[in-house]
Amino acid sequence: MSLDNHTQATFYQYRLLKKITFSKPLIMTYLLLPGIVLILELYYFKWISLFSIIFTLPIILYFQFVVSRSTLAIIHHSYRKKWRISFRLPWLGYMPDQHTNYRTFQRVELHTAWLVLLLIAIFIPWAPISFVISMMFWHLWILLPRWYAFLGLQHQPQGGMIKLSDEDISYYMP
Repeated sequence: MSLDNHTQATFYQYRLLKKITFSKPLIMTYLLLPGIVLILELYYFKWISLFSIIFTLPIILYFQFVVSRSTLAIIHHSYRKKWRISFRLPWLGYMPDQHTNYRTFQRVELHTAWLVLLLIAIFIPWAPISFVISMMFWHLWILLPRWYAFLGLQHQPQGGMIKLSDEDISYYMP
């Protein structure tokens, strides 16, 4: 590499501190949970559970998208190119697409968790119980891999960056 390339390009060096992988048995268990919940709901609430479990997933994904995007707009102004809607498991929903500040990711997920729970609580007086239970399940199911990652990264130094891939989450320090 010539000297001219060094003066024109910016090189960032990140040091990997921790990588949390999602093993195949863990992902298979994660994928079996909706089926188990569907069977339990069908047993207790009959046929209406089938409609509830199908219709509440897009509703919860929309709620989480709106809350996450609103939180990002408030705390971070240049997020549009870094965050995208993801349909790959285990990172379902509005997720960072590139290296992202861990603290920002943590704040967005914390706000999303609590505010969507409050939105679900609003439905309790008017919606059938199977609908509310399905909404609660999908919300917690989508958040489960993120909480698993937070527990694994709990004792890492502040100020790091994360990168999500299909099988893991990596924590880097600049």
